[in-house]
Amino acid sequence: MRKASYVAATACALSLLLASGGTAQESVSIFNGRDLDGWVVHGTELWYVEAGELICESGPDAQYGYLRTEATYTDFELRLEFKQEANGNSGVFFRSTLDGIIITGWQVEVAPPGLFSGGIYESYGRGWLIQPEPEKDAALRMGEWNEMRIRVVGSRVTTWLNGTEMIDLIDEKIGDATGHIALQIHDGGGIKVRWRNLRVRELT
Repeated sequence: MRKASYVAATACALSLLLASGGTAQESVSIFNGRDLDGWVVHGTELWYVEAGELICESGPDAQYGYLRTEATYTDFELRLEFKQEANGNSGVFFRSTLDGIIITGWQVEVAPPGLFSGGIYESYGRGWLIQPEPEKDAALRMGEWNEMRIRVVGSRVTTWLNGTEMIDLIDEKIGDATGHIALQIHDGGGIKVRWRNLRVRELT
């Protein structure tokens, strides 16, 4: 009886998925732990791999720098870990395009305490779209490994930091866009951030 119920439930779930036009996708790693294969560097700031970790570090020009995926992503869930050293001001862009170091798109903030990690900023556009409530800043562990989760579906973006939901935003302009995932290093110098376990699950 239990087996029959399980089979019926599975068939029902599959039929609903197919009816909605969706497909189940497995998460895939977008950083191989060895080199920058699959990524493109923009700017003169430093991006390199050390002991299986992806590192961004301010270079001699102390300008903005980006490391973007070769692939583009529209609806997806991204999970990654980061550890901030020194200043630690960085970010994760989605549905972005780049011309040199001029970026169009939206950034999930990665910053020192009190500077709205997990919030959404639109570069060269409207600026801050949403900032987390101040008490949620306690989720950030400066100088330690942090887990970030970013879910982008249509016009809706939700972010989590170490299991705490930071923001939930619906924005029509975001809904009309597609583009690359990109990691940022802020200008000003003195910044170093480590990244690892970058995995994307496409939602189609």
